[in-house]
Amino acid sequence: MSTWANLGLQDSASPLMEQLIFFHDHALLILVMITVLVGYLMFMLFFNNYINRFLLHGQLIEMIWTILPAIILLFIAFPSLRLLYLLDEINEPSVTLKSISHQWYWSYEYSDFNNVEFDSYMIPTNEIANDGFRLLDVDNRIVLPMNSQIRILVTAADVIHSWTIPALGVKVDGTPGRLNQTNFFINRPGLFYGQCSKICGANHSFMPIVIESVPVNYFIKWISNNLNS
Repeated sequence: MSTWANLGLQDSASPLMEQLIFFHDHALLILVMITVLVGYLMFMLFFNNYINRFLLHGQLIEMIWTILPAIILLFIAFPSLRLLYLLDEINEPSVTLKSISHQWYWSYEYSDFNNVEFDSYMIPTNEIANDGFRLLDVDNRIVLPMNSQIRILVTAADVIHSWTIPALGVKVDGTPGRLNQTNFFINRPGLFYGQCSKICGANHSFMPIVIESVPVNYFIKWISNNLNS
């Protein structure tokens, strides 16, 4: 999760988020180069005393400043398209999680296991533990296995919501009457926090999401306990 004075992106917990961070740095480097070049040219104009009454056009420089930006845009477009296709790629999932958004909480169903479903509400400020995070902790966390392909299906029961986990690079809109899906891979254990990122109403900021990433054997034990209960 984001911490105090964290101006950059969160540490990635999935290969897709790593690729998003790489693309962000790539695009930012190109923007810095363009800004420095244009800033230098504009600054030097203040000290340019040359005057040429007979200069009417410069075909070479016009070709350069037309073709060069197009080439620079290609250096941004190709990695961007590659990343878009990677984000939409659905690999063979090991676990399928279904998320249904309500005002103002989430419902989860583990479609591969019988009767494993629960609601996830934000813990009120006056009930939160001393080591909890205000407005981010929930009463029922999502437990998912690490190092496994996970498919999530997202829909909504009322208005449009968005299931968003920044550390995993996942953002899926939950739309009434539609079932959207995406795929992600958690490569380390830990707690990962997110929220509804749509302005879906007055309390949209009170729909936190908490994923608890655990080793596969712990996940199997958790599923077994929930099935028995």
